[in-house]
Amino acid sequence: MTTFEALGIDARLIQATDELGYVNPTAIQEQAIPVLLSGTKDFIGLAQTGTGKTAAFGLPLLHIIDAAAKYPQALVVCPTRELCLQIVKEIELFKKYMSGVSVVAVYGGASIGLQIRDLKRGVQIVVATPGRLIDLIERKAINLEQIKYVVLDEADEMLNMGFQDDIEFILKNTPARESTWLFSATMPPEIRKVSKKYMKDPKEVTVGKVNTTNKSIDHQYYVTTAQHRYETLKRIIDFNPGIYGIIFTRTKIDAQEISERLTREGYDIDALHGDLTQQQRDRVMGQFRDKSLQLLIATDVAARGIDVVGITHVINYELPDDVEIYTHRSGRTGRAGNQGICISIVHAKEMYKFKQIERINNSQFHKLDIPSGKDVCRKQFFHFMDKLLSADISHGDYETYVPMLAEKFADVSKEDVLKRVAAMEFDRFLKYYENAEDLNLRERSKMDRNDRSEPRRRDDRNEGRGDSRKEYTRGGGYSRLFVNLGTKDGFFKASFLQFILDMSDLKKEVLGKIDMKDMNSWIEIDRGAAQQMIRSLDGKSYKGRRIRMNDADSGGPAGFSKKPRRGEG
Repeated sequence: MTTFEALGIDARLIQATDELGYVNPTAIQEQAIPVLLSGTKDFIGLAQTGTGKTAAFGLPLLHIIDAAAKYPQALVVCPTRELCLQIVKEIELFKKYMSGVSVVAVYGGASIGLQIRDLKRGVQIVVATPGRLIDLIERKAINLEQIKYVVLDEADEMLNMGFQDDIEFILKNTPARESTWLFSATMPPEIRKVSKKYMKDPKEVTVGKVNTTNKSIDHQYYVTTAQHRYETLKRIIDFNPGIYGIIFTRTKIDAQEISERLTREGYDIDALHGDLTQQQRDRVMGQFRDKSLQLLIATDVAARGIDVVGITHVINYELPDDVEIYTHRSGRTGRAGNQGICISIVHAKEMYKFKQIERINNSQFHKLDIPSGKDVCRKQFFHFMDKLLSADISHGDYETYVPMLAEKFADVSKEDVLKRVAAMEFDRFLKYYENAEDLNLRERSKMDRNDRSEPRRRDDRNEGRGDSRKEYTRGGGYSRLFVNLGTKDGFFKASFLQFILDMSDLKKEVLGKIDMKDMNSWIEIDRGAAQQMIRSLDGKSYKGRRIRMNDADSGGPAGFSKKPRRGEG
């Protein structure tokens, strides 16, 4: 097998990687590093998250920069604060034996004054999020004119988050750039467009197939009804007692509500969403990293760039709208050679979308039955027994207490002791699941399907419309809304959809066709939900601009007639 030494990198870097236990490079590292060491070749690396992309560009950067020159020579741009800090942390480890090399992280949510001070001290590598970097450029606090190497890490996520204009602005402000290195898990058309505009004959390397999921991840799914989605989530968590994972929801209100419900029921969980301050976000992530929290529930936007070691499960409480988002979600587990599980909770009306995700990812997804109450209790019981048998009794003077225990339990049989231990641990589970219903969506017989004599129940009519507190029916038809936001505001359809759903706390099921233009967009929406959408967005601000939303047909809020213009009527 190839070694890092065989790739030709600096001996001081080899010393650091050896200490870290990195002997054999991953596939992306093996193919990228020899190309990047020249420093003059544009490069596109397509590989899933967790495949070692930071070392793939970090080691070559450290090899080719001039440690004696105390100005920014390399720029790494990434989508989030968490990823920014993670990259700096890894580069710091790699440069352990390279004196005079400095790397600085610049990102939003922290003191810009301190970051400016760090830059003025002299730095060769800057790792930045787009917004804060542009802020520094406009303040003339950073000079990019001598930047030779630009790395765009997780480029697809940056575009999904609406940073395309920012990326192009940054590339335009690095005129002395000798090479651009782009790393991405997927290759949407927008990235291809940027690469053609700003890169010259790039070397392209694909590890695995584009859009395929990590082979170390087991993809599973459970089919149930919409009203049983939360109970199914609980059942999955209880059936996996050693779980350490992330649960993804579509909206921030779902993330908060589910987090609060599970917390009240005794689970170690917290939510990560856009309403949190940076201090609150840091607190939640700190607790999750040190495993004070067993579970983190997050929206896609809030979870971007999170890289936590040892995540066993990713759970899709709701399916994402795009295949690329599914790839990023599942990529939070099964990293660095570890096995992981990605679970999706699906209802019947989502099966077509789910089969599309399965087909495009070119992976086999395994359908499982939702565990019964007895299955859960049995799994929890055996997990507890394993913990009991593996308990470390070598520390502490337990022998002192054995005679007292023997005397105390003299008239109690071994079987009764075991029963009492089980009762103390499992009384809550046994009572909760004593009469647990079957949550699986069973196929009705042909006779049942053809029997029209019994009217459909209300919950059947609303099945599959999500868990929002108010359900909407399409019997009343659509309203068509106008909003003065478009692609010029940095939105793509997926990020725009996420934005309007987050702002309005509505479900995707109430939306119809969305037509996006440069400066404006038109949204089809159930009439019953239109006023809530307008109230949530109209008059709010986005990037300093006032949002205007109204009924596209009447010119006013949905449900109100259009006022006649002067001279009309």
